[in-house]
Amino acid sequence: MQFSNSNTVSDILLLGFQNLQSYRISFFLLLLIIYCVTVCANLLIILVVSSSRSLHSPMYFFLTQLSFIDIVLSTTIVPNMLLIVLYEGIFVSFIGCLMQYYFSLASESLECLLLAVMSYDRYQAICHPLHYISVMTLTFCVKAVLLCWVMMFAGILALSITMSYLWFCGPNVIDHFFCDLDPILELSCSDTFFMKTEDMILIIPFVLCPFTVIIISYIYIIITILKIPSVTGRQKTFSTCSSHLVVVSLLYGSLIFIYLFPNTQNTKKSFSIFYAVITPLLNPMIYSLSNRDIKQEFKKLKSKMLPALLMR
Repeated sequence: MQFSNSNTVSDILLLGFQNLQSYRISFFLLLLIIYCVTVCANLLIILVVSSSRSLHSPMYFFLTQLSFIDIVLSTTIVPNMLLIVLYEGIFVSFIGCLMQYYFSLASESLECLLLAVMSYDRYQAICHPLHYISVMTLTFCVKAVLLCWVMMFAGILALSITMSYLWFCGPNVIDHFFCDLDPILELSCSDTFFMKTEDMILIIPFVLCPFTVIIISYIYIIITILKIPSVTGRQKTFSTCSSHLVVVSLLYGSLIFIYLFPNTQNTKKSFSIFYAVITPLLNPMIYSLSNRDIKQEFKKLKSKMLPALLMR
């Protein structure tokens, strides 16, 4: 089936939220504050870890990668979201819509893969502490992160190649605040079965396999913790992985509700807000508020930087 250029979608209207007339400005200001705090908090974690030698360990190296991913995810979605709330919907180019989808998918895939690597790090630290230094070397950590990025690029490339064979002839309206796969495919006049099948297949390496690694790691971690004789020892050991466990629960909890349960469009929007806006805000707070080392290094950094700023 052939379609003329005049019938091809070039601009897309993102409707966003249609029932916020009375709260539009308040919601806009709230989103703006959340976005600024999210970017600043994640940048602060990257700065603190990078400037402190005592935090140059695999766990904090992976944490800086997680903070970077959260910044990318939030920046991919929230600025457009602010415009949608302010103007009650905006037009974006079709290419821009696809780019937003690819960047959000890349962030989501990287976060799942990275959390699996971080769970393996906690498994080695708790279950095999004597071999931890020899296993979790800097070379291994860099290779693990690079592998995550290579897998992400391969998945995005496969989807983009398949997407390039689809025709998009309208309508040009998406009832969402960002460009996700299902709303984009609803604009296509081609058969999207293969595209949807490919997307489901990619869930295996990017969601199910990382989740399996996390579950297996924590089974061994829990078994090891239960063997510790003292209650204080068990609590102290568990505290080293509690932040990671909370972040995993937030991520996979939101993904399960968005993709696995049949929800209304408004419910999907709500859980998408939680994943794309709230989770990048909570992640640095979860790690920093419960981590004594990061708080101590932050105080040291503040004591170094504050006099220099006052002298200016």
